[in-house]
Amino acid sequence: MNNLINFLVTLIETVRDVLPIVIIIFGFQFLVIRQPIPQLKNVLLGFVYVILGLALFLQGLEQALFPLGKLMAKQLTEPSFIYQGMEQAAHILHWTDYKWVYLFGAAIGFATTIAEPSLIAVAIKAKNVSGGTITIWGLRIAVAIGVAIGIALGTFRIVTGTPLHYYIIVGYIVVVIQTFYAPRMIIALAYDSGGVTTSTVTVPLVAALGLGLAATIPGRSTLIDGFGLIAFASLFPIMTVMGYAQLSRRLYKHKGNDT
Repeated sequence: MNNLINFLVTLIETVRDVLPIVIIIFGFQFLVIRQPIPQLKNVLLGFVYVILGLALFLQGLEQALFPLGKLMAKQLTEPSFIYQGMEQAAHILHWTDYKWVYLFGAAIGFATTIAEPSLIAVAIKAKNVSGGTITIWGLRIAVAIGVAIGIALGTFRIVTGTPLHYYIIVGYIVVVIQTFYAPRMIIALAYDSGGVTTSTVTVPLVAALGLGLAATIPGRSTLIDGFGLIAFASLFPIMTVMGYAQLSRRLYKHKGNDT
């Protein structure tokens, strides 16, 4: 019963959030463009699907993904797990003892990015407009590798407590340098690829992981240290996508010279 009530509350909030979008779209269509909407019934039915889907998704986040991410972070940082059942004082833990946290962060970052619907949509469009030069799986894997590296490094930052801005500044310096040497056709797509990773599948688990780590590692602030993983998930795919293009161009030139 409580789940049903929570879902109804979420559904009402979703309708409230989607309503401005509906007003803007229909307002421009009827007041500015002054044209009827083709297949209006299908459009309205689509909006119903969107509202129901968003409500179910948000409910799933609260019941599954957020608690699961926090639970995994708590279990992986338990001294009893790190020392294989031997109860130890938490203060003696070293950053090298959290290797499973880094591995889990990289794995969950890679897996969620591969499953990200927004990335799949962008990859399909990129393949179509590039005439097949950019492949769907090539782009998806390049972005996923970037997210995996970013999340692993982000969990390292939380464990060590080092300032976030050091990583971001250095990261964007690397991105700017890469921009001068990467193929022009990939630069805009690479920058967009960093944004599409922060979507429906990746963000909930990544945010839950960061908050869970900050809450369980001694001396960390949930507010100061718990957030920032999503910034890593947005930054590093830009590097890997441009790196993917640079490597592909080099291999293509090398193959052309051989022939």
